[in-house]
Amino acid sequence: MANKKILSIEDDTFLLALLSGKLVEAGYTVFSATTGADGLAKAKAEHPDIILLDVMLPDIGGFEVLEKLKTDSGTQAIPVILLSNLGGSDEIEQGKQLGATSYLIKANIVPDELAQMIELEVTNAPKITGG
Repeated sequence: MANKKILSIEDDTFLLALLSGKLVEAGYTVFSATTGADGLAKAKAEHPDIILLDVMLPDIGGFEVLEKLKTDSGTQAIPVILLSNLGGSDEIEQGKQLGATSYLIKANIVPDELAQMIELEVTNAPKITGG
């Protein structure tokens, strides 16, 4: 996984550390942000191969962050996996309509399985070039 970069936008620092640790162990370079604004800035600066995005953030909601990512030519091709404790069909549908590749319920996440899912996403994603 050399040179594969992941941006994790998550305000739960325990979950952020757990997921980041597992992904680093799997060979990824992980950048993190605990707010939507910081996440948007890091997405533009770092051009990650994939973004893990919490739906509930302290400043800008995850759906709004996703919408901004998908309407910006510099970030719109980056696959985004939404992470949330909100598992209703309305939230899942909204995430899909805004361009998320997957919607995962935090309570059901097993870090090893998430690492495998990310591997599939970055392997199948089109090559992203920085702008």
